[in-house]
Amino acid sequence: MMTIYAVNKVCYRILREPAFRSDLAVDPIAALSSEPLSEIERDLLITGEVGRLYELGAHPFLLSHLSRFGLFGLTDLVYSERIRAVGSGTENHTGGLPS
Repeated sequence: MMTIYAVNKVCYRILREPAFRSDLAVDPIAALSSEPLSEIERDLLITGEVGRLYELGAHPFLLSHLSRFGLFGLTDLVYSERIRAVGSGTENHTGGLPS
C-alpha cells in the first residue's frame, strides 16, 4: 500500500536528523530499508524522481530538502527541472517507473 505520508516523513527527517541524512548519503538503500515506504516510493526517492513524487502528492517544500543536501543525485537545478516538468507536461528527465 502506498501512502505518500511516508515520503513526506522521510523528507522531514532529512532536515531534522543529521545522522539519518548522513546515512542516506552513504547508503540510501540501507537507510531507507526500515522506512514504511512502498517499493515505488523507495525507487522514486533513490532515483531522485521528485516530479513523480510530487505528482503522487509529496509536498514540494519537503521534497526540496533532498536537493538542499545533495541527496539522491539531486542539485537545485535538477530538482527544479523535474518539478517544473510536471507542471508543463513535459518530461525532461529519465524515469522508467510505472505511472
